[in-house]
Amino acid sequence: MQEVGNGSLTYLNVSHNSLTEVEHFPWKNIEFLDLSSNLIGGNLPIPASTIRVFLISNNSFNGEVSSLICNASYLQILDLSHNYFSGTIPKCFGNFSYRLQFLNLKKNKFYGTIPLTFAGGCRLSNLKLNGNLLEGHLTPSILNCNDLEVLDLGNNKINDTFPHWLGSLPQLQVLVLKSNHMHGSLCVNSSKSSPFFSKIQIFDLSSNYFSGPLPVRYINSFKAIINLEKIASTGSYMGVTDPRGSGFYTYSIGIVMKGQDRDLLKNFTMWMIIDLSNNQFEGGIPKVIGKLNLLKGLNLSHNNLNGDIPTSIGNLTILEWLDLSSNRLSGTIPNRLADLPFLSSFNVSENQLHGQIPQGKQFNTFGNDSYEGNKGLCGFPVSKGCNIIEPAPPNVLEKDGSKSNIAFGWKVVLIGYGCGVVFGMFVGYVVFQTGKPKWLVNLVENQHEKRRRRKSKKGNRSSRRRRI
Repeated sequence: MQEVGNGSLTYLNVSHNSLTEVEHFPWKNIEFLDLSSNLIGGNLPIPASTIRVFLISNNSFNGEVSSLICNASYLQILDLSHNYFSGTIPKCFGNFSYRLQFLNLKKNKFYGTIPLTFAGGCRLSNLKLNGNLLEGHLTPSILNCNDLEVLDLGNNKINDTFPHWLGSLPQLQVLVLKSNHMHGSLCVNSSKSSPFFSKIQIFDLSSNYFSGPLPVRYINSFKAIINLEKIASTGSYMGVTDPRGSGFYTYSIGIVMKGQDRDLLKNFTMWMIIDLSNNQFEGGIPKVIGKLNLLKGLNLSHNNLNGDIPTSIGNLTILEWLDLSSNRLSGTIPNRLADLPFLSSFNVSENQLHGQIPQGKQFNTFGNDSYEGNKGLCGFPVSKGCNIIEPAPPNVLEKDGSKSNIAFGWKVVLIGYGCGVVFGMFVGYVVFQTGKPKWLVNLVENQHEKRRRRKSKKGNRSSRRRRI
């Protein structure tokens, strides 16, 4: 192997094999070296200073990373992820970032703090330090990396308040700070009108100690999710192009999708996810969430949220999973949610919801575990039935679906009849209590006199006929 290329070898890919040992790299002009997904152990061998792409992820390397790696001043992509490296991160990683675009140290055992200085003119587009033992505060010098698209600092021990200043990074699309010791409110006190996180697509702050209301100002500024910010062509990837044009190095992000941990191995730019679960957020769910019409996943579970589920969530027509479980939400489940065509995972368990569960379409596929812990809910699939009030029978005056021309029904007739009876009884009572009213007596006597005269006339006529 040392003689391969006779000193002129520049590209070598032996990834996805069962190699167990590499003593040193003899190639003085090597530019691309991929040893990833093997069984190689021991300390990190240092490649020649000509190296541009160095990939050794998914091996068994251990020990500290020597600062000699920083002599590779042309390095653009460095992936040391999924190994057993320990010690502190070399400070020089921040100093030679004027060429470095991709730095992945994920799933190792690095401890200490994040490098405090990122040099001016930093070209980093992807910084992944997830799954280590890093602590302390974030460094504002990250703002020197204007091209930063992905910042993944999840699963560490970072103890800090939310870094609002990250919102001014113009290209930031993925921010993962999950599973740290971060705390405080996400409310913005600044009076600046410039938008925050205008290109953000994945916003994961889960499993921290954030408190206060949900960040309405940030939600209003997520222009890429609101579909107001132009993003890359549909179906394109986030990644780094091999400087030799021989390939494309894609990013991967670990997220909780539909209740399960997943790795997005090829991160489509159309993934839009917000995860604020397992914190201490309180107050209501803001209606402005309904503006995020490109959102695919929303997880607000395990907080102290209260109030109703906003019906505006029904505007999220491509939403695939919605988790609002383990809060203090009340009211009913909006029927509009049943019209979400792609909703395949839904969880509102352990709340204080009541009323009938929406029926039909996607809601017919959700099990009882989506609703448990809500004693007031009824209808399929829970065992409690709903007492549905039957609609009133049609008007008796209507036949064959045609409406009668009579403007009142039998109830109105009964009311009039009752009023007439009462009025008549009242008049009778007045007559008998006050004696004979003159007008009433005259009326009766006149009628009686007319009848008497008619009878006498008839009697005279009959007697004359008999005499003749």
